[in-house]
Amino acid sequence: MFVPKAAFITKGVGKHKEKLTSFEMALRNAKIAEYNLVKVSSIFPPNCKLLTRSQGLRRLSPGQVVFVVMSENSTQEPHRLAAASVGLAIPKDPNYYGYIAEHHSFGETDSVAGEYAEDQAAYMLATILGAPFDPDKSYDEQKDIWQISGHVVKTRNITQSAVGNKNGLWTTVIAAVVFVS
Repeated sequence: MFVPKAAFITKGVGKHKEKLTSFEMALRNAKIAEYNLVKVSSIFPPNCKLLTRSQGLRRLSPGQVVFVVMSENSTQEPHRLAAASVGLAIPKDPNYYGYIAEHHSFGETDSVAGEYAEDQAAYMLATILGAPFDPDKSYDEQKDIWQISGHVVKTRNITQSAVGNKNGLWTTVIAAVVFVS
């Protein structure tokens, strides 16, 4: 049974006349192109440590099968804003699991897309912790409620946005949580 002991976050953008190559370029920009990526669902494992990207990459070898939670988005439309974001919500108690939420959109800035992904992760975690959480309000608006009720949660996001190439090249954005042992 593989339960990741660590993870890191990364993001990238790629542009090319071919959509697949644009995706490859985004993976290269995120520094994860040399691995066999397997997408998994959105649980941040208990006792999993969040590393920097450089720390995490040192634990990987080219060709290795690597589990990721990834958001991706592509456009071929000139000047169209595309975003990919991953939000994390990790409970204070490291023995409990957290949530990761993927979000991709058009027309949203990094901050808007990132806050949405972060809020979604916090909402999913709140529903299993039994903490009061109003889905119509952002996590930031409800932090005091969580701290008072004893459910302190660390949240963050990583988001990549890019404007579609003016000449119609494919533009791909990715954001990911990459699991390592």
